[in-house]
Amino acid sequence: MLPGLPWNWDAYCLLNEKGGAIDDSVITKVTDDHIYLVVNAGCRDKDLAHIEEHMKAFKAKGGDVSWHIHDERSLLALQGPLSAPALQHLTKEDLSKIYFGEFRMLDINGVHCFITRTGYTGEDGFEISVPSEHAVDLAKAIIEKSEGKVRLTGLGARDSLRLEAGLCLYGNDMEQHVTPVEAGLTWAIGKRRRAQGGFLGAEVILKQIEEGPSIRRAGFFSSGPPPRSHSEIQDDKGNTIGEVTSGGFSPCLKKNIAMGYVKSGSHKAGTKVKILIRGKAYDGNVTKMPFVPTKYYKP
Repeated sequence: MLPGLPWNWDAYCLLNEKGGAIDDSVITKVTDDHIYLVVNAGCRDKDLAHIEEHMKAFKAKGGDVSWHIHDERSLLALQGPLSAPALQHLTKEDLSKIYFGEFRMLDINGVHCFITRTGYTGEDGFEISVPSEHAVDLAKAIIEKSEGKVRLTGLGARDSLRLEAGLCLYGNDMEQHVTPVEAGLTWAIGKRRRAQGGFLGAEVILKQIEEGPSIRRAGFFSSGPPPRSHSEIQDDKGNTIGEVTSGGFSPCLKKNIAMGYVKSGSHKAGTKVKILIRGKAYDGNVTKMPFVPTKYYKP
């Protein structure tokens, strides 16, 4: 475990010295001295540089740590209510015994894979790390064994689902100047970290936990067109109180939804707002997230 990385069993925030999020990602414990980390592809270079810098400092003080970067593997995301039944056809392991957030190394379609029961959709599902030379064959096998019920899809479908689930998109809803507390991700900082500090940005983070941040991430329903990033948010008196970071049409709710940051106090559910879209103000209101209940596998 590297110093400066607040984490829990499934998700963590990689912080800079000011408490801002360099990335949000997934980390799981494999053994007592082995962790498995998945970073955002778009943040890979800065993430690896940041981790390597702190590894060097740790080792310079006598610490024992090493890593392997899995450039030889590819990652497939299988999501939705049929994900477990579809994948079960390709493995002897009982997938009903793997709960949300858990990690396993097992054979799938005759290939040794890493799987985590998680995803970026709010649905039940798996992220599967597979040797790259077997990735296409595995994808085809999943589709074939599902008898066409599993289909390939792109980022548009993924984005509507993650927005309905109230999940942050790094680069939109999370940035290096936004802290986990402001983003509503305080849960990702464990009790020990809160009590002991000692991580990058701890002074800022712990103060915000105690006193509250000046801005907060919130969800919105909009009566107008789908809000987009940087759409201005006003209070009922026309004062600017924040801006939209993600927005779009919810296929499940059949209405337009968004998330963004507003001044603390304006983030409470039921608060009336105006959302400016192409120069016109439309009525909106703050709502709790997720917009659509998540369906993670938690027996």
